[in-house]
This record gives sequence, C-alpha cells and structure tokens, in this order.
Amino acid sequence: MLGAFLIGCSGEKGQASSRKSGSAGKVPVTAMVIKPQAIENTIVTTGTLLANEEVELRPEISGRVMGIYFQEGSWVSKGALMLKIDDSELKAQLKGKRAEEKLASDEEARRRTLFENQSISREEYDRAAYALKIIQSEREVTESRLAKTEIVAPFDGMVGLRYVSSGSNVSSNMLVTTLQDTDPMKVEFSVPEKYAKQLKSGMEVILQLGDSQKKYRGTVFAVESKIDISTRTIKARARIPNPARELMPGAFAKVELTLERVPQAIVIPSQAVIPELSGEKVFIYNNGTAKAIPVKVGIRTESQVQITEGLHPQDTLVLTGLLQLADGSPIDIRHLQSE
Repeated sequence: MLGAFLIGCSGEKGQASSRKSGSAGKVPVTAMVIKPQAIENTIVTTGTLLANEEVELRPEISGRVMGIYFQEGSWVSKGALMLKIDDSELKAQLKGKRAEEKLASDEEARRRTLFENQSISREEYDRAAYALKIIQSEREVTESRLAKTEIVAPFDGMVGLRYVSSGSNVSSNMLVTTLQDTDPMKVEFSVPEKYAKQLKSGMEVILQLGDSQKKYRGTVFAVESKIDISTRTIKARARIPNPARELMPGAFAKVELTLERVPQAIVIPSQAVIPELSGEKVFIYNNGTAKAIPVKVGIRTESQVQITEGLHPQDTLVLTGLLQLADGSPIDIRHLQSE
C-alpha cells in the first residue's frame, strides 16, 4: 500500500509540473480584434465673437443737436433717423443758392438767344453759362451738407450706448453711438499653419461660451489668404445663427473644428503604438506568439490613433504587456476585448 501511495503522489506532481511548463515563459496580455470604425480629426481652439456688421455713428459736420431719435439698447431698422443737427443756416443758404441759380439760368437763356441772333460774341455767352454752372455746383454742395445734418441707420441692428445729448454741440467725427447687427454672429479664430490646407469654407464649427455646456453650430465662410508669421497660425471666420441674440460681440469662445472625417478607418488605442527610432510599431497575435508590425499613423485623438499602413481588419492587436514583448515572444491572451 505504501508503494502504491508513493506512486500516486509521484503521478500528481508530474501532471502539475507539466501544466506549469506548458504556460511557463508566456506573457499574459489583453488583446482586441480590429474592426473598421469612423474617426474625426478634430481640433479645439479659441476665438472671439464679432457682430455680423458693426459701425460707429459719427456726424460728418459740426453743429447743435436738435433731436435724438433712438433709445440706448434698442433695435432700429435700416434707414431710421437716429440724430438731427440744426440745419436752419444751411436751409437759408440753400434758399439763396436756388434764387441765384434762377437768376443765372434766366441770364444764360437771354444770352443764348442773343448769341443765336449773333448779337453777342461767343465769349459773352460762355461767361453766362459758366456762371450758371458755378452756382449750380454751389447749390449741390449746400444740399449735400444739408443731408449730412441727419444720421440714419445704415442697416438693421442693435443700438449701443449714447455719447451725446440733445442741445449739445457736436463736431465732425464725434462718436454718437454704435450699431451692431448680431444675427447672425461671426467668430474669428486661428489654427496652426500645419492645418492650413485642410481649413476650407463650408466646414462646420461648434462653439461654446465660458463654462456653459450649450453648443452653437456654425459654418466657416472665410479663410485668411496668408499665414501670420508672428504666430505661425492662419485666421478664419465662421458665421453662427443667433436668432435669440444670446451671443454678444467681444465674447471669448471655445471653437471645435472637424478638419477631416474617415468613415471606415483602422483605429486602435494610442497606448498600443510603440515608438522606435525608425518609426512606430504594434504587436499582433500570431499562432501563440507576438508579431511586431511596423505601422504608419494618420489622425490622432486624445485616446485613439488611425493606422494607415500595417494593420488590417480582423487582426488581433495586443494591448498590454508591451514592454515585456519582443518579436516572436510567446503570449497568453487572458482577456479579449470586443472593441
């Protein structure tokens, strides 16, 4: 019986030793089967909101303010009268010029009749015609100055703060108020020069303000024609619908821009890519061993990278234990991720 017991013990130790030797030297790893999926080349930058149209309203002539016809912060329509400067003196001048023009016109007609009858010389008629033209031009200048006594809204928009009062004297180029068209809005932003060829009109942008989680969508409509040599960036503008007027000019914004989208790409976790002097590589499972595959990468995100060369759908990619692996190392897949 003792002999049988010793033989039995010896058999059990042999089986355990065989199991250990079968897994000895294998590196335990986690792997995944590669499946094509979409990836986007998205960059995030910052920008500044601009009004669609913005103008500073300033008088073109000096004078006393006779009337102010807008409220600060109100909406006005194109062509609406905003401010009126005293025009009584100009009206009097215009009345005088019209009287002078009437006299000069009558004189020119009389001299023309005499010239046609050869009663006066050509030179005498030309002086009368020239005098009429001078008075007509002076009348037109007065009419032009009279028109400048009114400031009207050049487009529909929101009025800003007022900087003059009724009855005050204003000089030419003095700021009266501002006018801004805020629907739609514009956002101006810059991206690094390496993206210059990918940045095009028609691209969609996503906008966020401050800590707000609300997103506003817009479209790039203009790209600068040159790169800023001081910052090595290229500037662009996008238009954002703003019907509720929630966006304000001058606000700081975070801008998200998708430069490229690949619908069926080989996408793997970033940590699976191993940098080398000659490039980059990954390990795949090949008949119980790790096989090193040189790869070329494309789009990178925070956690993923696109592989443009080296991998194919249904390859089994090794994700963990990479520092312990060499080409041909035996491996044991302990966990196979579905994605």
